[in-house]
Amino acid sequence: MLVTNEVRAAGQQAGSIRGVVYDKEFDVPLVGAKVAIVETHQSVVTNDEGNYVFAEVFAGVAASKYTLVFSKDGYERQVKADVIVTAGQLTEISASLSGDFTDMEEFIVQDLVDLGGPTEVGLLNLRLESPALMDSIGSELMSRAGASDAAGALRLVAGASVQNGKFAVIRGLPDRYISSQLNGVRLPSADADKRAIELDQYPSAIIESIRVSKTFTPDQQGDASGGAVDVRLRGIPDQPIFQVKAELSTNSQVRGRDDFLTYKGGGLSYWGHDDGSRDIQFDHFGSNWDGAVGVSRDDAPTDYKWSVTAGNKYEVADGVKIGGLANFFYERDSQFYDNGVKDSKWITSPGGPLVPETLQGGVRDGNFKTSLLDITRAEQSLRWGGLGVLGLETEHNQLALTYQYTHTAADVATLAEDTRGKAYYFPGYDPNDPTGVGHQQVDTAPYIRTETLEYTERTTDSLQLSGRHTLPIGDFGPDTFRFSAPELSWTLSKSSASLDQPDKRQFAGKWWGAVFHEATPFLPEHTDPASWYAYAPGANFTLGNLQRTWKTIEEDSNQVSIDLKWPFKQWTDSPGYIKVGLFDDDVHRKFNQDTFSNFNDPGAHFEGGFDDFWSADFPNENHPITPSTQDVDYRGKQHVSAWYSMADLPLNSSLDLVGGARFESTNINIVNQPEPDANWFPPVTNGGQTALHPGDADVDFSQHDVLPSIGAIYTPVEKVTLRASYSQTIARQTFKELSPIIQQEFSGGPVFIGNPDLGMSSLQNYDLRGDYAPYEGGLVSLSWFKKDIRDPIEYVQRLANDIGTYTTAANYPTGNLSGYEVELRQDLSRWTEALQGFAIGANATFINSEVRLPQEDSENFATNGFAPITSRDMTNAPDHLYNLYMTYDLAWTGTQAGLFYTVQGDTLVAGAGVSHGNFVPSIYAKEYDTLNLTLSQKVGKYVSFQFQAKNLTNSKIEEVYRDDSLASDVTHSSYTKGIDYSISLTATFAF
Repeated sequence: MLVTNEVRAAGQQAGSIRGVVYDKEFDVPLVGAKVAIVETHQSVVTNDEGNYVFAEVFAGVAASKYTLVFSKDGYERQVKADVIVTAGQLTEISASLSGDFTDMEEFIVQDLVDLGGPTEVGLLNLRLESPALMDSIGSELMSRAGASDAAGALRLVAGASVQNGKFAVIRGLPDRYISSQLNGVRLPSADADKRAIELDQYPSAIIESIRVSKTFTPDQQGDASGGAVDVRLRGIPDQPIFQVKAELSTNSQVRGRDDFLTYKGGGLSYWGHDDGSRDIQFDHFGSNWDGAVGVSRDDAPTDYKWSVTAGNKYEVADGVKIGGLANFFYERDSQFYDNGVKDSKWITSPGGPLVPETLQGGVRDGNFKTSLLDITRAEQSLRWGGLGVLGLETEHNQLALTYQYTHTAADVATLAEDTRGKAYYFPGYDPNDPTGVGHQQVDTAPYIRTETLEYTERTTDSLQLSGRHTLPIGDFGPDTFRFSAPELSWTLSKSSASLDQPDKRQFAGKWWGAVFHEATPFLPEHTDPASWYAYAPGANFTLGNLQRTWKTIEEDSNQVSIDLKWPFKQWTDSPGYIKVGLFDDDVHRKFNQDTFSNFNDPGAHFEGGFDDFWSADFPNENHPITPSTQDVDYRGKQHVSAWYSMADLPLNSSLDLVGGARFESTNINIVNQPEPDANWFPPVTNGGQTALHPGDADVDFSQHDVLPSIGAIYTPVEKVTLRASYSQTIARQTFKELSPIIQQEFSGGPVFIGNPDLGMSSLQNYDLRGDYAPYEGGLVSLSWFKKDIRDPIEYVQRLANDIGTYTTAANYPTGNLSGYEVELRQDLSRWTEALQGFAIGANATFINSEVRLPQEDSENFATNGFAPITSRDMTNAPDHLYNLYMTYDLAWTGTQAGLFYTVQGDTLVAGAGVSHGNFVPSIYAKEYDTLNLTLSQKVGKYVSFQFQAKNLTNSKIEEVYRDDSLASDVTHSSYTKGIDYSISLTATFAF
């Protein structure tokens, strides 16, 4: 039964749609063109005058929002969304079809834009016609899935996952193998460890779609080895709109708490800017500093979001259109868990059990610490910003000016306590019994408490000016190979990213329980009171137990890209093109860190029980704070320039070859700025530490690459597309990985030392895909992929006499990754009318990966008596990914629903290593799943309500130690995120 029949039965008044379809080249009406309404499956054909109408034939069209598809053999399909039908009124929509249009790339005044973004039908058409293997997700599906930002949305794409909640991982290849972009522009990053876009900064309110190109073509950047992730921002609508959205949300682990973890002076201002209370206290050098150093409890905050969007397009003269869109968003969120665990363990002898790692001492001397931590963590965060787009369009020219700004702030309080170490070595230990077991051994795995207060602001902005022009060059060439007017596209962008982490505070104490001393002939019996003592993060006796760190990172990027595309038709009248282009990206980074501590304060202590928090009294005691003189700042530059040439050559009407080459140059320069007592590790000293003087550890790296690509697209029958491709790509080092200086988050913390000999990785990529699209919106797809990697960059553990174990980056000899993807999209009403409005989707990815260890690392295991390891899985490559979803959309009632289930399989986080002669097994993130539910109902013409429940399974997020020598997995860390509930109201006015 058609929707319109249901409308008639319900007594509702329908509207109608009519228009004219033109031949774009000759501006004449097009006869016999098909016009279809995607949502209702209605279709008509244009008459001799190019006219069509949805009215009498179908008893009208229900009042709602629709997607129209215009098509005709020999012409490119055109999709128009944002078609609003009003009851009792006529809606006029015309279209012009071009026989020469082969480029499905998007511009500012986009045909695929509706109030929430492009339809999934339009994106699927883009996928089928793209020269690369492309997957995508639109804002409509993002909304139904409960994806609040680009990172959450990316998980819905076949083969995609997210590292650390921020960075894209495609088919098991992490950020260094992924080109992450915003509107096709690669942005700078203010992350200390990576040069990748932090996708959690971009909320769904400004996103139109996310496109993932999984194969490299020469017009992409050379490090798009795993793929190119392009976050497309909302564009200018075809009709004027004004939209307001407000949302209230809560988390099951946050709601109603009066013990939410925070600290005095903590929390976020409304706009997420520090009020100056976290500034360096220069006038307090050598004395106590103000401000809390530990956690406290308070009522949980309220979470909410709101956004406003307005846009319009005007025809100011014949064939001249201008338009604009503006968006502002504001979001507050909070998270809490008190069930966290993080345990550090190792195997001390071959075949032995996994036991607690001992720190700052050893079992034999009985003076050591453990790290078996129970963790409570709370985070308050906010994100606000906006998007502005201005556009000008004429028949042959299009210009766009886009500005996007995002500011995020996060305030995190973490409480970590180790009481299980004492219980492990002294079973039955009772902290309240001074005569009991373990009390005489006060410094053997004592109780430990660490409190961390971390406030961070991040800001990104991007100003982009782009244009597309059809050059005034007429057709030329013989009929067997005829060129048409070339298209020139260009983009100029100026972007920046910054991180400001003022006054990160880390406070630690060790607790000795009361000790009962028996009477002697000369002394009476007595009890030493329970007390807290300073616990420094390293064995160095000068370190204090309070670290206060200031860190800023600023990175700027100036980028230029120019592309010239010359379409042609060959001997079978099939369209192709030749394309050339230039690219230049100039990046500058400034890294500054200043550390302060209560150095040389080893005698600090506080009498009290374990439940007494020393951190509450510490600011009132005498603990002078002085600056460290060992920090190292640096200035980094990365310049990437390239030019390319490629062509799409149709051999006949069903077979295309797409290929070419990219010539890319990379230059990375690092200049270190050390403080007077900073040290470093010259490579020639084999780990010996020495004083760092200006210029000693500077880096100047350059490399030039030729990156070929060849692909074939074969369409044996109308609805089947087969693709094959081969390409070569690269992966780059980061600034941090190249500089051979001692790098620490805080004094005495884990050490990272860069490797100036670290080289770039090179990859050979093989891809096959078969797509079957039986109807508009339907899909069955199967893909196979393989990556052969030379010199993959992996993190390894090394041992130096001066500092013990440290982490560095190294080129492993080889690596390989392969796998399969399966995808299905099905409109269930195709099976039976009883399922009208229901659709299902599913995709699954299966990944196998391996890297071969360098001989030095493999022999290190045998040297310490353990079985040598010659290969292991690649880090961050899950062994499988599943996405299942069902949606319900009944246009005439305005009812929508979505149920989305995702699974990420086991993933290697850190490979096995040797630390202080002990074996540390590999650490894997275990499989976890999420289930999101969305219900939406339109009320009246303008208003809709939405309810979302995210992470309904609330699965434990767990990392485990895993090795063949262990009988089973052993927990390394775990926690749960809780279930998120939200209700929102959206008012949309289209004129």
